[in-house]
Amino acid sequence: MASVAKVLLLGSGELGREFVISIKRLGAHVVACDAYAGAPAMQVADEAEVFSMLDGAALTAAIDKHRPDLIVPEVEAIRTEVLRDFEEKGFSVVPSARATIMTMNRDRIREVAATELKLPTSRYRYAETLPEMRAAVDEIGIPCVVKPVMSSSGKGQSTVRSADAVDAAWAYAVEGMRGDRQRVIVESFIPFDYEITLLTIRTRDGVMFCPPIGHRQERGDYQESWQPAAMSAAAIASAEAMAKAVVDNLGGYGLFGVEFFVKGEEVIFSELSPRPHDTGMVTLISQNLTEFDLHARAILGLPIPSITQHGPAASAVILADRDAADFSISGLEAALRPTAPGVDVDVRIFNKPTTRPYRRMGVALALARHGDVTLARAAACAAATKVALTYSD
Repeated sequence: MASVAKVLLLGSGELGREFVISIKRLGAHVVACDAYAGAPAMQVADEAEVFSMLDGAALTAAIDKHRPDLIVPEVEAIRTEVLRDFEEKGFSVVPSARATIMTMNRDRIREVAATELKLPTSRYRYAETLPEMRAAVDEIGIPCVVKPVMSSSGKGQSTVRSADAVDAAWAYAVEGMRGDRQRVIVESFIPFDYEITLLTIRTRDGVMFCPPIGHRQERGDYQESWQPAAMSAAAIASAEAMAKAVVDNLGGYGLFGVEFFVKGEEVIFSELSPRPHDTGMVTLISQNLTEFDLHARAILGLPIPSITQHGPAASAVILADRDAADFSISGLEAALRPTAPGVDVDVRIFNKPTTRPYRRMGVALALARHGDVTLARAAACAAATKVALTYSD
């Protein structure tokens, strides 16, 4: 039987795994690619290829070999000029080669938002050397936030709170960089009340939004997320208008994770990912259609009905604390036992073959089934849902 579409997935982490499950339910044939064998998405895909996404020759060979209907990036560090060249030959890149190029680099998407679209952003400067970064910090002021222009999941991101922390922030950013661009963005620190991700779906029938997702970060990486985030109608409308402007500028179809800072009624654009977002894993329990279902439908050109929330929900990551190739998972029985009346809990284990400090190995989920159970209770239940990683000496 012929598949609905042949998909070449570039990057096969936990987000890719859930996306593969969603799109295969719609009849797609998926070839999952990553730099190491046994990656989470490979375990549920039809075929797998192992190579670095930054190896242009290997990427070209994979596309030539499989001739996919859709090329779907799931990671930031990709030889994007190869995707552009194949798009010019008639291949479909999700959401588009231009969107991939612009969003894989924080400096390029920032210029679109701040310069082309005139959206409110933090003040910022770029630096490619330590002396340039010192000068940028002097201009922006302390405290400030330093991020590599290309990284993922907050890697290399830090907040500089004193002059003697600048050199260490540069070293940390360089260590966390992906790709081959040694460049950082230095941003003014915004004393925001909270930050959100607005899952924005660009479809052939228009732009749709999920309820806003609040999240908490450590080391630049998300630890907990909850939906819906408490926002005024005016703030939501402002975020939706900005998100629509950005995704319409980028073009193509699919789900985008658009991040904002919120201070009072002021909404400030932060970043954008042209694919499912890590904070959006809460939708695995919160919605009738997960962010992965929505991404799959949008890129296949399929109808999307109204997006319905089941109730207040939250997620909390399960982290490793060391490097190991020999470990086991325990505690699922206790973790899946509800910890509060009216709250359902669930767990997703990512089945990564190795651990390292702070690596996400799974996510705990909680849903408040009754209107009198608060979002705070759902978040507390997700955080209390523990799965143990046991290491062998």
